[in-house]
Amino acid sequence: MMTVKNVITSDDVVAKTLKEKIQKHEARIGVIGLGYVGLPLAVEKGKVGFPVIGFDINSVRVDQVNAADNYIGDVKDEDLKDIIQSGIFVATTDFSRLTECDVVIICVPTPLTITRDPDISYIQSSTDVIAKYLRPGQLITLESTTYPGTTEEVILPSLEKKGLKVGKDFFLAFSPERVDPGNKRFSTKNTSKVVGGMTPICLEIAYALYIQTISNVVPVSSPAAAELTKVFENTYRAVNIAMVNELMMLCDRMGIDIWEVVEAAGTKPFGIQTFYPGPGVGGHCIPIDPFYLTWKAREYDFHTRFIELAGEINVEVSYFVINKVVRALNEVNKSLKDAEIFVLGVAYKKDIDDMRESPALKIIELLRKQGAKITYHDPFIPVIEPHGGSTLLMKSVPLTDEVLANADCVLILTDHSTVDYDRIVDKAKLVVDTRNATKGVLENREKIVKI
Repeated sequence: MMTVKNVITSDDVVAKTLKEKIQKHEARIGVIGLGYVGLPLAVEKGKVGFPVIGFDINSVRVDQVNAADNYIGDVKDEDLKDIIQSGIFVATTDFSRLTECDVVIICVPTPLTITRDPDISYIQSSTDVIAKYLRPGQLITLESTTYPGTTEEVILPSLEKKGLKVGKDFFLAFSPERVDPGNKRFSTKNTSKVVGGMTPICLEIAYALYIQTISNVVPVSSPAAAELTKVFENTYRAVNIAMVNELMMLCDRMGIDIWEVVEAAGTKPFGIQTFYPGPGVGGHCIPIDPFYLTWKAREYDFHTRFIELAGEINVEVSYFVINKVVRALNEVNKSLKDAEIFVLGVAYKKDIDDMRESPALKIIELLRKQGAKITYHDPFIPVIEPHGGSTLLMKSVPLTDEVLANADCVLILTDHSTVDYDRIVDKAKLVVDTRNATKGVLENREKIVKI
């Protein structure tokens, strides 16, 4: 692992001044994008005394922040309230205030297009506005997940248009976010941070910034290395999830319980890491990041066959769930058309209010297209807006005994820990469980169909 060398000398006046401001927590930090990544980051900086300006094009979100109305589960209400009331943190839609910032951190979405190509339009628009207000003595860091080469090939040329020179007049780095929504053990502060700078001076300054609020900062040789590190982390998970999902579909044909197999294999103390099957992959990284890498690889006349196959399997598994529901209904002499399907859980993983890329949205839409009547309950998601594969506005219904009893099938797509699964199975006619949520249910197991 490389180390950060102190290459800034007394002749590097701009760099030396900025690094000293950072170390004294006097540097004003601007965070572009106040979502799942940006807001926790801004709060962490504010908590240690950095003055912070949060930028967002969403005026409603800006108003919420300024009112200390917290909308991110990983941010403590009291932490946000404290730094808002003290005046250390303010949010705005006025991007001209970027000139006030010594550090600007980009935390915007990087989705896929309809053809599953990288959509870096949010990065590009953020870079354009930064370039408009760029001044000497600023550090720009990108945290949004993207393909290797984005920082150097997209951001750097735009920022240098004014004639300012990277590593001398301004500084540029990439440091990927590693947010895991709902994780009670690892937060922004205690999750290791990878950082790569465009020049050795850029790296030294970016390292100085992140080490103020993060326990362990890992320097790498370039922004491209840091970009690929992030994509690799999530591709690793996507590939392993695909493997266990494919094994799940094989076990279904063989009449073997995949959950029993996975848990038994996980008892080996070496050589294995446990991944679980499910109705598909969701979240802001795993369903998306591998496609950034496969897209970039084509530029080098290289086809990532293994990764692309994993993506296909993780898409196929959602159709497998539909087939499982059809087969379960057939066993009780019921067709999918006009069947009352009650979906339990639509967040992409348990105990969070995040629907990004949730497989539940696609499964609901597929069921609806085949004539099923869908209702849902999720204690964390009161409303599903038309997005991400869902075409209709839906509202969560109360989890009553009557709703459970009237459903032809209860389909568990997210295993929220606040749900009483003994009650679910007791009141329901049929339960299709895609998350092994009913593992501990002892009574009425004949009603349960697991994937």
